[in-house]
Amino acid sequence: MATIYATGKRKAAIAKVWITPGNGEMLINGKTLDQWLGGHETLKMKVKLPLEATKQLDCLNIRATTLGGGYYAQADAVKHGMSKALVAYEPSFRAILKPMGLLTRDSRVVERKKPGKKKARRSPQFSKR
Repeated sequence: MATIYATGKRKAAIAKVWITPGNGEMLINGKTLDQWLGGHETLKMKVKLPLEATKQLDCLNIRATTLGGGYYAQADAVKHGMSKALVAYEPSFRAILKPMGLLTRDSRVVERKKPGKKKARRSPQFSKR
């Protein structure tokens, strides 16, 4: 089987994900998952979720590159891209991943700052005198 490609997004982060049949090796930005995320165990579990749900953890090699955003948004982008690639790899996985919400792009982004405000909605402190 050939290499499958998909793009995942979250906030300002973009992840390009390639899936190939293999032994479960996962490289993100040229690093292993442990080197890339360090001690963030919850984020590691979040990234592995699509593979665990479809029972493909030891069957597929994952190679991903991420850019933009922080490591939290990048981890979510990798998860989204991996889910899309798994559906392209095997269409029957859609029935597993869709109810878990893994194929939906989380479109929430930071609200822009408005003129006359300190942040997006926070007003300057009111002074009576």
